[in-house]
Amino acid sequence: MMKKRFILLALLIAMGMIIAACGGGNDNGGDNNTSGNEGNSGDNTENNAAGNDSEGGDTDFTVAMVTDVGGVDDKSFNQSAWEGIQAWGEEHGLSKGEGYDYAQSNTDADYIPNLQQLTRADYDLIYGIGFKLENGIEEIAKQNPDKHYGIVDSVVDQPNVVSIGFADNESSFLVGVAAAMKTNTDKIGFIGGTESDIIEAFEVGFRAGAKSVNPDIDISVQYAGGFDKADEGKLIASSMYNEDRDIIFHAAGGTGNGLFNQAKDLKKNDPEREIWAIGVDRDQHEEGQIGDDNITLTSAVKRVDNAVQEVSNMAMEGNFPGGEMLRFDLSDEGVGYTTTNEAMTDEIVEKVEEWKEKITSGEVEVPSKYDGLEEYLGSL
Repeated sequence: MMKKRFILLALLIAMGMIIAACGGGNDNGGDNNTSGNEGNSGDNTENNAAGNDSEGGDTDFTVAMVTDVGGVDDKSFNQSAWEGIQAWGEEHGLSKGEGYDYAQSNTDADYIPNLQQLTRADYDLIYGIGFKLENGIEEIAKQNPDKHYGIVDSVVDQPNVVSIGFADNESSFLVGVAAAMKTNTDKIGFIGGTESDIIEAFEVGFRAGAKSVNPDIDISVQYAGGFDKADEGKLIASSMYNEDRDIIFHAAGGTGNGLFNQAKDLKKNDPEREIWAIGVDRDQHEEGQIGDDNITLTSAVKRVDNAVQEVSNMAMEGNFPGGEMLRFDLSDEGVGYTTTNEAMTDEIVEKVEEWKEKITSGEVEVPSKYDGLEEYLGSL
């Protein structure tokens, strides 16, 4: 739904009276582009949010998102959200810049300017992707009570904001079971992005799952201090693999790319070595491909794509769940694990499914906090 000033501007451009682009005002000066994103046509042009026009689709409802610093092509969390928005747009005959779009954040300082930019561009629903956008969403939502916003992986208590969360501890528990079943050294690792409640849930779930299979398994945990530190992720992975840890799980966004790079380097130098990485948020099987081998054992997925597509349709249909917290878990397949790699043998999958049934039935309650982990481990 475009404001009159944008319609007028378009007419003026058509008459040849103005030759400037209508959306050039990116407040933060950042690189709002889609470079490298597999889900679009490869357009590397600047995100021209102010020029949004949904004509040609079956709705005039518009949707946009702001990434965290991991970027829209992080092969993980942000990319999954963007794929969900793209799927929503395609469902309704829209295209990038004409019904949906995104603004990419290069630093934390970009969050609020990007949210302001998309708000001024009159998008009907704007998502902040990741808990790091919590403060920005809360501030902008208060300033624009007539607009709709969504926050993923956090909670903002405002009537015009829907909070979307996932049972990350449950999917992490399952890949922990898989890791404990697959390891030959009984030594595994976990790489986190930054310390937070969300990443704590990933770590705790992973440790609980692995120890449910083998209480004596050795698990090393390190945090990189950010979600855009692939070099640091590679260094941490190198150290862990040098300690004879043969499987490492990451919950670190773009930092996790360093894990995959290190694992592939080691596999390339020694093709017979049993070495694995576990992906996060989306199936990261492609990131593990090296020749005829693939080092991605499995991935702890959360269907951010499905969630944003579903909520976007709810809002478009006039049923925006403002003020609500929507939580997706194993029971509704909002989270899960992948079996793309044949290294996930029938024996491993059978064991993982046994634990999945215990979780969905309520027999097992997976901890998400450190104190809950201690209590859980004490009950084994």
